[in-house]
Amino acid sequence: MAKIFFDTNLFIYIFEQHPLLEADVRRIRERMLLRGDALLTSAMTVGEILFKPVQDSRWDIERRYLEFFRSSSVDVVPFDLKAGPIYARIRQDQSVRPADAVQLACASAAGVDLFVTNDERLSKTPVKGIQFITSLARCPL
Repeated sequence: MAKIFFDTNLFIYIFEQHPLLEADVRRIRERMLLRGDALLTSAMTVGEILFKPVQDSRWDIERRYLEFFRSSSVDVVPFDLKAGPIYARIRQDQSVRPADAVQLACASAAGVDLFVTNDERLSKTPVKGIQFITSLARCPL
């Protein structure tokens, strides 16, 4: 069983039914389920996902998304005292944006095997505690 972290954008592709990328994310998730892999993301992802429904006063969508993240199908990792020092080290690379550093720090603190994003820049950022960082297009699953 591998621990696989999805960056925010992958959830957005599923929730908003992106015409080109939703199928790729669903395919990866189906393979994960067949293999018994764990799906992780950060609490920041939840906040980012909820931003638009809250902005639009779409409480029904906000509730549906929260139910998804509260389900046993995804483990939401906090940004906590374990992630804080990792964040500080990642941020030494000025090319990594603060939000991306939070995601990477949470994933590192959780000891994930694979971090999947659609941000190609992040796939080139080595982070201790994350075995592999890959773009959606190059995901080996």
